[in-house]
Amino acid sequence: MLYKFKSKNTGDLIMLQPNGRRVLEIIGKIAPQDNADAGVKGIILPDQMAAAVTALEAAIVKEEAEQAAAKAQALARNEAVPRFEVISLRQRTLPFITMLQRCEQKGNEIVWGV
Repeated sequence: MLYKFKSKNTGDLIMLQPNGRRVLEIIGKIAPQDNADAGVKGIILPDQMAAAVTALEAAIVKEEAEQAAAKAQALARNEAVPRFEVISLRQRTLPFITMLQRCEQKGNEIVWGV
């Protein structure tokens, strides 16, 4: 399944299901324990976008701090440095954050699944 995020003033943004679902969980549009059908359709209103950007930025900082701590701990124990996803959360969410910021400025919502 794909998530296709649409707005009136940006191009469509397509994410694979695991990545799109993670973004929606971070911004509070679906809960982690929700079933697979949750979040198939939805909308982000302009007044929700600043909070969504803040939540995504906080998740990025948290992920990067956790990875740095894991690397430091492995080096301190003379163990192999752990491998993480090749594409970081920062890289995956940058286009979505840009979309959120542009839509907030123009006052347009973002929809998916419609």
